[in-house]
Amino acid sequence: MESRSDSVADRPAAEAGIPGEGTEPEAGHRSGPAFWRAYRDRVARRPTLELVYRVGVAVVGTAVFVVGVITIPFPGPGWALVFAGIGILATEFAVARRALGWLRDKYRRGMAWYISRGPIMQVIAFLATCALVVATLWVLGTFGLVGDWIGVDWQWLRSPLMS
Repeated sequence: MESRSDSVADRPAAEAGIPGEGTEPEAGHRSGPAFWRAYRDRVARRPTLELVYRVGVAVVGTAVFVVGVITIPFPGPGWALVFAGIGILATEFAVARRALGWLRDKYRRGMAWYISRGPIMQVIAFLATCALVVATLWVLGTFGLVGDWIGVDWQWLRSPLMS
């Protein structure tokens, strides 16, 4: 298991900004980066609690990531959930932090390339993306399922995989 390199557990409590241990937060400030850093440092000082916390982050992050991967083909937040899952994992694991940095770099480069193509290519890419989403929904049987719900039984709505 890796240790947190950015931990302030080795610093004095007053310097670490831990409420009740040398410094008092301003009234009403129970959130924000300083609060969460102090909370995380209190957890890090207890080995059993640290392990439970890291396992909990791993389980939640992995679950969000898996749900995101499953929902990628459908309209909605599939990719957002994938990135959120990696982001959750990145709060505790260096491998996920590096993966998130790499993905952010690739995303920024991809968007810069996309924007530099001009409006005609952007419209073509948008239409191609829409066609891909519709084709994916058809192949996965979504249109046939919705057709059954509303009482429409057209053969072309049926997926070739679900026949």
